[in-house]
Amino acid sequence: MRLRHRAVALSCAAIFSSAPAGAREAPEALPGGVPLVAGHAQVLFSPWDNVEGAIVAALRAARQEILVHSFSFTSRAIARALIEARTRGVDVRITVDAAESARADNNRIPELAAAGIPVFVEEGYQSAHNKVMIIDAALGGGKVITGSYNWTHAAQRRNAENVIILTGQNAVTARYRTNWERQRADARPLVNR
Repeated sequence: MRLRHRAVALSCAAIFSSAPAGAREAPEALPGGVPLVAGHAQVLFSPWDNVEGAIVAALRAARQEILVHSFSFTSRAIARALIEARTRGVDVRITVDAAESARADNNRIPELAAAGIPVFVEEGYQSAHNKVMIIDAALGGGKVITGSYNWTHAAQRRNAENVIILTGQNAVTARYRTNWERQRADARPLVNR
């Protein structure tokens, strides 16, 4: 059995080593590619990891700006952290999916708008399905939080979800911020009733 595994490994090594040198040295450029630099990535999975706690900690550390793309938003803890950030003088703004934000089931969007956080409704898409937070993009060490995780109670406690928190990837953070601004420009301000 060991000989078979060794033969497969040697065959794979021969295949990969016979690839043209240029193919390994100059990978094809991908659309939207940005350079990665030394930074930090925190990779979390619910319900096993405390994703909600990690998000709240990142929001509490924000100093200048928090931009949020939200599809579904029912988490009291995340809503509270965003309101606290706004109270400390952090510029907090949110884009939301039109249909999902109209649902009444424990939706925190009206609460966030009532706290003075500008909310913009995205109606130009079948679904504005982004789940992204961009924190302190203009400052060195900014963060991007993204993954499958909605800002909901269910995402932490009932679903299998993933989140990555990237820190110190300024080019990545800037690209996410540019996209947030592009989508906000096409959205309408929420009228708080």
